Amino acid sequence: MRYLPTLDNLFDDIFDSDFLTPARTINNMRTDIKEVDGQYQLAIELPGYDKDQIHVELKDGYLNVSADASKTNEDKDDKGNIIRSERYHGTCSRSFYVGENYKPEDINAKFDNGELLICLPKEKPEQVEDNHFIAIE
Repeated sequence: MRYLPTLDNLFDDIFDSDFLTPARTINNMRTDIKEVDGQYQLAIELPGYDKDQIHVELKDGYLNVSADASKTNEDKDDKGNIIRSERYHGTCSRSFYVGENYKPEDINAKFDNGELLICLPKEKPEQVEDNHFIAIE
């Protein structure tokens, strides 16, 4: 519930209204981060999304989590005419900097009952140099 603005921020509240910016994206991925058994656990709430609509990507040290849902429901009568049609589209995303030494194999993810649980080791893995073989003639 919004309260009436004071005189010093009257114009800020008027022009910052949700009604004037309908294209604004709202990020509602509530996240709880805790340390359990030498690992960090990220518990991210994603109600209304299915497992195949959630994407987790590790790129340049950032763990990017995004969810995209698009649903269409139609009710038709006996003749095939559309009586009611609903379309829903929702997108949300969040990024976490975890460090550049992590590989996708180090991170475990599980989705159950509207909650995404991501586990990664607390201690960063040591950066392993790639083995380069030298041909001996």
